[in-house]
Amino acid sequence: MATGREIAQLCGVSVATVSRVFNQPETVNEETRERVLRVAKELGYQPNESARALSTKQSTMIGLVWDTDHRRPGWRHPYLQDLLIGLKSALSAHGYHLLMLATSGDAREVGASLADPVGYVNMTRRHHLGGLVLIDSGSDAEAFEAFAQSGVPCVALDVAVDGPKATYVTSDNEGGARQATSHLAALGHTRIATITGPPGNQPSEARVSGYRKALAEAGLPVRDEHIVAGDFYRTSGTLAVQRLLALDEPPTAVFAASDEMAVGALLAARAAGLRVPDDLAIVGFDDIEIASVVDPALTTVAQDKPGFGVAAAKAIMAMITGGGREDPVILPTRLVVRDSCGS
Repeated sequence: MATGREIAQLCGVSVATVSRVFNQPETVNEETRERVLRVAKELGYQPNESARALSTKQSTMIGLVWDTDHRRPGWRHPYLQDLLIGLKSALSAHGYHLLMLATSGDAREVGASLADPVGYVNMTRRHHLGGLVLIDSGSDAEAFEAFAQSGVPCVALDVAVDGPKATYVTSDNEGGARQATSHLAALGHTRIATITGPPGNQPSEARVSGYRKALAEAGLPVRDEHIVAGDFYRTSGTLAVQRLLALDEPPTAVFAASDEMAVGALLAARAAGLRVPDDLAIVGFDDIEIASVVDPALTTVAQDKPGFGVAAAKAIMAMITGGGREDPVILPTRLVVRDSCGS
């Protein structure tokens, strides 16, 4: 790999001129600039991003704050994996790179942890990162508010934050849950249960709200025993349906607040000797890959995963270049009807 000094020698210019070609191209005459760029391309030269950030006080690196401690399983969820890929692709298309910042045990070594978000803010400024993307691992909302008030450009995913250079991207969680529950009611179900996400999680609470509103619109009662807490993962869906089927009046339909839990519900129904959807109709939320390949294929509420990445990338770049805050983005959802709830 060629160095900047070698490029300078081959082009007959100073090292400082090579640096200006990549960091301040408008200060170098066109002929020299084109010669340096041509030689750099031929030799496969890549400017040092860290040095560039130090010299320009700007960076194409965006920090990702996401606690991947093995005790917090959020990073293993298929939906979040898909969302992260979409975000990385959207940033790359605009010349930005995603850098995962140290978290959990590693974070203490550099003085940064979600218990003390100031450490992350200082790290961001020290390395001249362009901004931060925040992904909630279950209980990070309070820390994210501190990030939002720091003045560092940041975009939170599925957590409502507000600040001078902060915004968030989320889905129409309430509307999607409302549509899913209304669909079950329209099929004639009068005992519709829901398996929720974890308490305190904003998408989870919005989906419960949508479920309640749909029942009210259909003239159906909200039964406390039909609202069972899960954690967005498969096992909690299985346990929830086992609990629901043990009721004196078990539900004939279940809206699960994630596809993972819906698959767990389907497995529990099958283990109990029930037929899906004849004996128990099931609807999920997310439209992850497994939803279309399980048997029966899962009716679900689809989120716009690529749209998440595009919206988050657009918002953070706008705040970096424009300096102000951006309005929150609420992406639409859509009901994908398959076989798990009949037709």
